[in-house]
Amino acid sequence: MLIDTCGSEGSVALADTSLADAVVAVEVLPGRTASERLVPAVRRVMEASGWRLGDLTAVVAVHGPGSFTGVRVGLSAAKGLSEAGGVPLIAVSQLALLAASADGEVVYAVLDAGRGEFYLGKYAGHECLREALLTGEEVLAAAAGGTVVVCEAKVAEALADLQPRVVAEPRAQDVLPFALERAAAGRFDDAALLDANYLRRTDAEIFAKPKSAVR
Repeated sequence: MLIDTCGSEGSVALADTSLADAVVAVEVLPGRTASERLVPAVRRVMEASGWRLGDLTAVVAVHGPGSFTGVRVGLSAAKGLSEAGGVPLIAVSQLALLAASADGEVVYAVLDAGRGEFYLGKYAGHECLREALLTGEEVLAAAAGGTVVVCEAKVAEALADLQPRVVAEPRAQDVLPFALERAAAGRFDDAALLDANYLRRTDAEIFAKPKSAVR
């Protein structure tokens, strides 16, 4: 089971690697409706394919960066499914998915982070070299002369000097190559320890009043 609720639209997919066309079911969650539609969508694709949780090899979630609510909803659901079915859990960065859509020895994937900032991922194949929250000027300096890939028009416009390649927003089915690689290597995540890949603190953390010193 593959889950991605980090972008402008969420999606879930079910894959069976014994088939030539491994992705057997996909459902898109329109707009930012993952909190209401994610679990029912997972149930539908599982039932339509005649699968039960225990039949899964792994539950795979894109765990950010992206919408705080979307990231939290998707990761929480993935953890719940993993624990309920006794199924291993795998988490993949949205920046890794975006970087994988472009060719190059090193690829810079960039997503809008709001407030004039950007999420930048530097990848060599599936290997993460760096992920960070940067200003526009910092992105221009960090990725100058490199292969840059984006999936948002506003980011492409802001980083026009880098001549970025614009691709479609990643979907749940795009996680499959990462899931297969991780599962083959036995590299699973601990649901109890796994956290969202926010790269930025939440507003509650940013604007929280400092605690008074204990006297």
